[in-house]
Amino acid sequence: MWLRTSCLLEFDIPEPTPFLLMLRPRSGWQQWVSREEYVFTPSVPAVEFTDSFGNLCQRLVAPSGNFSIRTSSDIMTSDSSDTGFGAPFIEVQHLPAELLPYLYPSRYCDSDLFTDMAASLTSHVAPGYDQVHAIVDYIRNNLRFTPFEGESNLSASQVNQAGSGVCRDLAHLAIALCRAISIPSRLVVGYFETLEPMDLHAWMEVYVGHRWYALDPTQPDMKGGRVAIGYGRDAADVAIYTQFGELVEPVTMQIDVQRIADLNGGPVGG
Repeated sequence: MWLRTSCLLEFDIPEPTPFLLMLRPRSGWQQWVSREEYVFTPSVPAVEFTDSFGNLCQRLVAPSGNFSIRTSSDIMTSDSSDTGFGAPFIEVQHLPAELLPYLYPSRYCDSDLFTDMAASLTSHVAPGYDQVHAIVDYIRNNLRFTPFEGESNLSASQVNQAGSGVCRDLAHLAIALCRAISIPSRLVVGYFETLEPMDLHAWMEVYVGHRWYALDPTQPDMKGGRVAIGYGRDAADVAIYTQFGELVEPVTMQIDVQRIADLNGGPVGG
């Protein structure tokens, strides 16, 4: 399917302020970016770099006064997400070295506290994807998804104790449980076509059977229509903007995802 994604951020800047942004999706095996627009108002110079996780990032200094960031992209992505029942666990000694950071505890995924719980939740299934599915099912059935109601900066153990959270929180808990049984797991932030209410969304990916699979503890099934913007160990790695100096909150944040006609001239798939 073809999706048109857009994001508008507007700020009232008290003094020139450095920003790091992560708002550009990149093409890969899961998605193809065919058109992109990225506009700063007023126009300012920006420098783009690729971070250690492969995300496209931008550095700039926003001038004082009204400052806006507007992005829009046309992206081809799948209308369904792959499942991998039976995909086997990969022993740590056989994992590519670049995946090892996704095994460690991180700021919001305190996986070292979940060894017993993860073992209990997955003892009845085969090692690998089936274990992950059991973990995600547990979270869907036992924790509440509460959009716009989550507290910031909660660790996975705090989310588990609270029994509810936003998409980021539930993904952090699933990631921590997977890492506790040595399955590489990472957070993904991006757009999701059918999300209600519309916002940027967070889900997870796990590495089993020698590839990554997406899973989403907030959704009853793994619908497609997803566009990834950033990948990281947890939310600390995938902030869409990081601002330095005196705190500046956006006065406007608008997210939109629309299905569009096939850019090759045919009807929309899916």
